[in-house]
Amino acid sequence: MLNSKQLFQFSRSLPAALFLSLSFPLIQATSTLAETNSSSIYSGYLLGAGDQVEILVFGYLEFTGSKVILPDGTISLPVVGAIEAANRTPDQLKQEITARLQPFLVDPAVTVNLTTLRPVVINVAGEVQRPGPIQLQSLTTANINASGNTVTSGISGVPTLSSALQASGGVTRNADIRQVVLKRVLPGGQVSSTNINLWETIWSDKQSEDLVLRAGDSVFVPKLPPGAEMNRRLVARSRLSPLTVRVRVVGEVNRPGEIQIPPDSSLSSAIANAGGFTKEAKKNEVQLVRLGDTGQIDTQRIDLAKLNDDFQVQEGDVLVIPEKGRSSFLRVLGQFLTPFGSLFNVIKGVTGF
Repeated sequence: MLNSKQLFQFSRSLPAALFLSLSFPLIQATSTLAETNSSSIYSGYLLGAGDQVEILVFGYLEFTGSKVILPDGTISLPVVGAIEAANRTPDQLKQEITARLQPFLVDPAVTVNLTTLRPVVINVAGEVQRPGPIQLQSLTTANINASGNTVTSGISGVPTLSSALQASGGVTRNADIRQVVLKRVLPGGQVSSTNINLWETIWSDKQSEDLVLRAGDSVFVPKLPPGAEMNRRLVARSRLSPLTVRVRVVGEVNRPGEIQIPPDSSLSSAIANAGGFTKEAKKNEVQLVRLGDTGQIDTQRIDLAKLNDDFQVQEGDVLVIPEKGRSSFLRVLGQFLTPFGSLFNVIKGVTGF
């Protein structure tokens, strides 16, 4: 097999057209990977053991291929040997490989792309649906190029701030997304703290970069201060919120029970998802039972005869649709919430029914 210097001299002796024809599959793979993985979203990502990278050295097949970072944090290349990859960004690793190849190659053109990311454990606390440690792991997609070779085309599930919040079930309706705190342990042992305003990413036309998280990062979502206002419906429509919330619809609907609907849905949408009103439904006396922000049970009578309302559903809402000419809504509620007897007793005590 030719060594690196012999291979370089051989390529220089070939006519240009022949060299390009021989190199075409490699050139095509290089452009495909470079175009799909060049996003700046990876610029802050520190490589670690278990990450897989695709190394491309233009014109030198022996240095080109996929490498998994070993437990000691290194990868190995022919001639140059072990290279420290852990705690470096892909661009820093590219620069290191280029420097190590300089004594053996003339102006080496190196590209380093992430193809598979290791699982990253992040701690998420505060106003999210499921606080605690979460594990984020990437998925890869693949395409077949014109030569019939499989070429990695991209990574999904990158460990970003928004993906961490989604994995935690999304933010609650009381989350102050203007004051999200990211804490990170730096290589020297110091802890950095960064405040992030995610509200701007929702309402502003400014394009902001989604922060790439590292193993050991901690994310804290504070609660809205008393009296603070935020467009909760707009937040509910964003990717920061849960995909669905659970609402229980009981009484005179065609499919009573628990349903899961988008968090920006109205009460009318909840009833529609429960099959709609029956003929005997008392539409103008629908009762909404909701757990308040301070833990109190709130009840409200709502007229949904026109199936048009501006009430936004919340996780755990109970909608009670009484029957025409029948008993109070609490009796209807008691028939359907037998597993929730304690809740029923609390409501009964508060309302005096």
